[in-house]
Amino acid sequence: MCSSKAAPKFKQLRQTYGFDEVAIVPGDVTLNPDQTNTDFRIGDFTFSIPFIASAMDSVVDVKMAIQINKLGGLGVLNIDGIQARYENPDEVLEKIAGASSAEVTALMQKVYKEPIKDNLIGDRVSAIKKAGAVCAIAVIPANTKRFAPIIEEAGGDILVIQTTVTSARHISKSYRGLNIAEMVEQTKMPIVVGNCVSYSGCLELMRTGIAGVLVGVGPGAACTSREVLGIGVPQITATIDCAAARDEYYRESGKYIPIITDGGLRKGGDICKSFAAGTDAVMIGSPIAQTKEAPGRGYHWGMANPHPALPRGTRIKVGTNTTLEKLLFGPTSIVHGTENFVGALRTAMGFCGAATIQEMHNAEMVIAPSISTEGKIYQMTQGV
Repeated sequence: MCSSKAAPKFKQLRQTYGFDEVAIVPGDVTLNPDQTNTDFRIGDFTFSIPFIASAMDSVVDVKMAIQINKLGGLGVLNIDGIQARYENPDEVLEKIAGASSAEVTALMQKVYKEPIKDNLIGDRVSAIKKAGAVCAIAVIPANTKRFAPIIEEAGGDILVIQTTVTSARHISKSYRGLNIAEMVEQTKMPIVVGNCVSYSGCLELMRTGIAGVLVGVGPGAACTSREVLGIGVPQITATIDCAAARDEYYRESGKYIPIITDGGLRKGGDICKSFAAGTDAVMIGSPIAQTKEAPGRGYHWGMANPHPALPRGTRIKVGTNTTLEKLLFGPTSIVHGTENFVGALRTAMGFCGAATIQEMHNAEMVIAPSISTEGKIYQMTQGV
């Protein structure tokens, strides 16, 4: 007689969601968009808009870091990139932008072999500070102990420790990994770390005393980690899970540590959904790479690309089709949501009756895989 008992499952998978699979439900009370407050804090620093430019060579140089801060946001300069390897990084950026598709990966592997120079780190920090801007500098974990004191001495304000996947506990036989809790004690700068995508990973990171967490593994336009390594969690689910960790940490400690959804944001709707899912700010790469002020000159590439044996980023042509100010504040005549991100966020907050970012976290969301196509046959066929 055959048994009807189901075979045990080795793994139980759960459904996860990205930007195109969910929608925000308008609130019962609405609010004028100009009455919304979009302030965002990292440590003692307050920004009037919760937008951060990605720590990528094609997105942020000294000039971009200064300009986005003047507009109310924050730019993060990657000190492991070209800016601290070359006295004149613009010459190198020109070469990368001018390289053919066949030669660009090999060129970048060569370019990024140039040693990082301590004096250039100080020069870049000083240039940002001299302009009166908040200076945020990104480093990889392996270089943090060496470079953090240089950044702090030069006047750096915020330290971002960033890698593809960040955990509070790293196991290695060959070296003693970075102890984030020790690093927090050794520097006066607030420390933001990332990236992570899970409740438990985010909670452990917050317990080290950090000032912010970057959320997202592999969603960026120039990142191929999901294809090469198969890792990642869609951004809406990752944000919801990390927001739950933030709230749990607040309950246990009384300290509110912001989370920052990092990567995969293409248009205003994605940004608004991130805040409804629980983020406190967003980190943007490819949309900023499309601005005329971006150092990538119409190209965008992942910072994992130079890996000598396993390049996991790709240079993509994004073009130059807007300015930083139009991207953030408009005005715009574009109807598909790729400009005026701040206006989109304020309008969505108004429709949800949310006066602050934290109130926006309470907005109802629904699973809606047809949200971008329902009733849009003419727009789809006309390429709008």
